[in-house]
Amino acid sequence: MPALEAETGCRVDWRPVHGPDIRRLRGRDPFAGAPVSGQYDWTYRRIDAERWADYYGIPYREPTNHQFDFHLLARAAVAGRKLGAAAACGWALTAAVYGAGAWPVDETLCVRLAEEIGLPRREFSQLLGGADVERLLADAAEEAHRRGAFGVPTFFVGSEMFWGNDRIAILRHVLAKRRA
Repeated sequence: MPALEAETGCRVDWRPVHGPDIRRLRGRDPFAGAPVSGQYDWTYRRIDAERWADYYGIPYREPTNHQFDFHLLARAAVAGRKLGAAAACGWALTAAVYGAGAWPVDETLCVRLAEEIGLPRREFSQLLGGADVERLLADAAEEAHRRGAFGVPTFFVGSEMFWGNDRIAILRHVLAKRRA
């Protein structure tokens, strides 16, 4: 995203959202039960993620299992946004869990990562467990759903929606054309 901002002159307004909340609002979840298609099979998703990480030149490690609290990570990202560090916090969380294989994924990890990027421990911890973060997270899912999002990542340029990591190339193209 920093490269996209530099290349196109856009500004990313990071709005952390919990993907399962969007799927719940839609009334269906392709991750629930047996995969509805091959793209939702965990083995294929891992291989795809590894390929994308290689493309971007970033490390990737599949978590040891998928039974960790994704909601906690979303709350931590919102707490980071409240403290003015949405991008840095989101990157730190993602890099730790999916790049470095950090385990266990718990509040201690989230607080440590927040401190590492310069966020105040006490304030971050209070936000992480607070009702305000829960409300903001719910509001973000409702807004994303209202705008047509059906998963993450989703990017909006005005009312135009771009879903999925693979759409970043198209997003870059659209932004470059608008800048020209």
